[in-house]
Amino acid sequence: MTERLSDPVVVGVISAPHGVRGTLRVKPAGDGRHLREGLAPVLNGSRHRIITSRPTPKGFLLDFDEFNDRSEVEALRGKELTLDRSELDAPDKDEVYVADLVGLEVFDGSGEKLGTVAETFPTAAHEILAVRKSNAPDLYLPFTVEHVPELDLEAGRITANPPDPDDE
Repeated sequence: MTERLSDPVVVGVISAPHGVRGTLRVKPAGDGRHLREGLAPVLNGSRHRIITSRPTPKGFLLDFDEFNDRSEVEALRGKELTLDRSELDAPDKDEVYVADLVGLEVFDGSGEKLGTVAETFPTAAHEILAVRKSNAPDLYLPFTVEHVPELDLEAGRITANPPDPDDE
């Protein structure tokens, strides 16, 4: 039976098998706090309980109770691990889930609308917000305090200091 989540949130993406016993290398979405032992994210439409979780410099190594050898997990590369939003830990003060930024309107310091956050993607340094405005190229905004000094989720608004294109 395929499990459908009412408000799915990606908590990690499988990057590769690790070793011969069915261990998976997983790139976390965010800090990885939801890739811990005992949780059962949805993978390929089914719940799979994490039995061990080990952080590494390249992400996390996860063992699930259902997988026992490399051949079983080889086809899982690129698959997402999801939880329902109701299963997530509440963010700490001054923290947000990056997925919650999609759809927010972005304005510069003078109040001019720059567009709407259409998607986000991680880089080695920080998340990037792709800000889309019709009839204009996307603006790629680093999600840092310098470039996003104000964020109001309730108002659905971000105040931004876009990077100077001449500095790129």
